[in-house]
Amino acid sequence: MSEVFHRIRRLPPYVFAHIDPIKAKARANGVDIIDLGMGNPDMPTPDHIVEKLQETVKDSRTHRYSTSRGIPGLRKAQASYYGRRFGVKLNPDTQVVATLGSKEGFANMASAITAPGDVVLVPNPTYPIHSFGFIMSGGVVRSMPAEPGEDFMRALDRGVRHSIPKPIALVLNYPANPTAYTADLDFYTEVVKYCRANDILILSDLAYSEIYFDEKNPPPSILQVPGAIDISVEFTSMSKTYSMPGWRVGFAVGNERLIAALARVKSYLDYGAFTPIQVAAVAALNGSDEVIEEVRKVYKHRRDVMVESFGRAGWEIPVPKATMFAWAPIPPQYAHLGSLEFAKLLVQETGVAVAPGVGFGEYGDQYIRLAFVENEQRIRQAARNIKKLLGSNGGQGNVVPLTA
Repeated sequence: MSEVFHRIRRLPPYVFAHIDPIKAKARANGVDIIDLGMGNPDMPTPDHIVEKLQETVKDSRTHRYSTSRGIPGLRKAQASYYGRRFGVKLNPDTQVVATLGSKEGFANMASAITAPGDVVLVPNPTYPIHSFGFIMSGGVVRSMPAEPGEDFMRALDRGVRHSIPKPIALVLNYPANPTAYTADLDFYTEVVKYCRANDILILSDLAYSEIYFDEKNPPPSILQVPGAIDISVEFTSMSKTYSMPGWRVGFAVGNERLIAALARVKSYLDYGAFTPIQVAAVAALNGSDEVIEEVRKVYKHRRDVMVESFGRAGWEIPVPKATMFAWAPIPPQYAHLGSLEFAKLLVQETGVAVAPGVGFGEYGDQYIRLAFVENEQRIRQAARNIKKLLGSNGGQGNVVPLTA
């Protein structure tokens, strides 16, 4: 039997699948790869969180099955966080579910609410699970602009009026991965008003809620809008906020009916994260915000270093207001290559790995995503390597490959 399975046929290779073999080959040849591709935080998890894990894991009672919804203390801690941060009151028993990272939660929510042929409105470019969670569930994705504003609202109205059947849901992601766009409460209010009037669910990905650089304007939650909780669920993650990517702890919060649907699906699929991990996550959420502020400070400094050093190298990087990413147009002399071929070229000729924009949707093909996951010295070295490439024959001829 050689046929590709039905669901697999609908999935292109993941965004990094094209770049990883080139990185591996370069490393095997002794090249020092500066990896700005995957958004994989390099900072250690704060000590008090690790210590709580170590303390809890010594209790053999925590080695048993956990619960797919998350332990009560963790759900209460997340509800408290929403109260402090956003002024949103949540019932931890009915409006909060702990997930194995926001990615798993999003995919299982898509599975819970999608029937074959259902239409979902999704930004393009966007994080792949926003589209492929629904595609794997048999849904149909209609692209929306990624940037909030008047064009978004016009596209939303067109999508509702011209889709058959009518869309069941709209995906939002602000601060956005990969584009770093941000949204304000006025925009959310307009979207909620429209979706309530047209009976459309809203799934909001707020994974980067705490990675922002304008202290006066922290990213809001859509649940702050009156009536939003009637139609909305929001997904958050501890991966970036607390430098806990490998721990796989996230949350879905909001509308009781949607949360119940997600909890039911999850009850068939998992028993939740290892209990000591959940207890440590409680310590994180209930602890001091100083650790979050320190993480934010590091990313802001790296952002500034990247914008400054890459700019001097000849690659202008738009300054992101939030997230751990920059979304940069391909330098003009290489724009004809598209994002995938340019990303391959960067690895081969400069030893710098990036994420090709096309991996986040067709409308991202003229962009590259750069992650702030290397220290200042490494970012400056990346800029020096790239400067040599950009200065070689105006980008038109052959360049000398980077060697060890």
